[in-house]
Amino acid sequence: MLLGSLDFLADDLAAFVRLAVVVAFSLIVAITIHEFSHALVASGLGDNTAKRLGRLSLNPVRHMDPSGTVMMLVAGFGWGKPVPINPSQLSHGHTGTALVAAAGPLSNLMLAFIIAVPIKLGVLGSTQPDLGRVAYVMTGGFKEGLADIAGLVIFFNLLLAVFNLIPLSPLDGSKVMGGLVPSEHISAYNRLQRGGPAILIGIVLVDFTLGLGILWGIIGPVVRALSSAAIGG
Repeated sequence: MLLGSLDFLADDLAAFVRLAVVVAFSLIVAITIHEFSHALVASGLGDNTAKRLGRLSLNPVRHMDPSGTVMMLVAGFGWGKPVPINPSQLSHGHTGTALVAAAGPLSNLMLAFIIAVPIKLGVLGSTQPDLGRVAYVMTGGFKEGLADIAGLVIFFNLLLAVFNLIPLSPLDGSKVMGGLVPSEHISAYNRLQRGGPAILIGIVLVDFTLGLGILWGIIGPVVRALSSAAIGG
């Protein structure tokens, strides 16, 4: 993410620092809400593992994974510290596991649409959160600056939600889809998902080294559509 704005280091250091702070804040908000929601739903379904380990908290420190956060800042993809759950303690079997998995992305979607309300109502300045304009954050007046901050929070919440709904292990989407698989086929489904991490890492590495934009080509249109639905335009 910030790799594409390194020219600011030479041309406008203050702008780069401003961007880095706002991006970091946006990521912290998105990841904290995401992981807290996993823990909240797991606790509601009878598994207190996350609560016992201090993960049922809105304290960002509880949920930040150092390497995942750095990757989000630098490359635009990453992760929080996974919330531990014990599926055997969840009610509703593997459907309960799917509900816990869905809670993270859904919480990011909800937060994005809630934050978009003052922008859509005109209380804040207009903004259109998009990967292509993150380098221009806070370049207008006070209201426009607040709108830019809100826009990046919206953008990263939508990005985290859509990315995590890709049905490849270890992403949440694989567990959400697992909740739709009949019980007699769940073992076979889990075996298929063992290749998920390798596929995901392969796509990310190819994107990073060759700049093909495969991952953004998959999730970008969805993120943009959700941004338009939330803010309008």
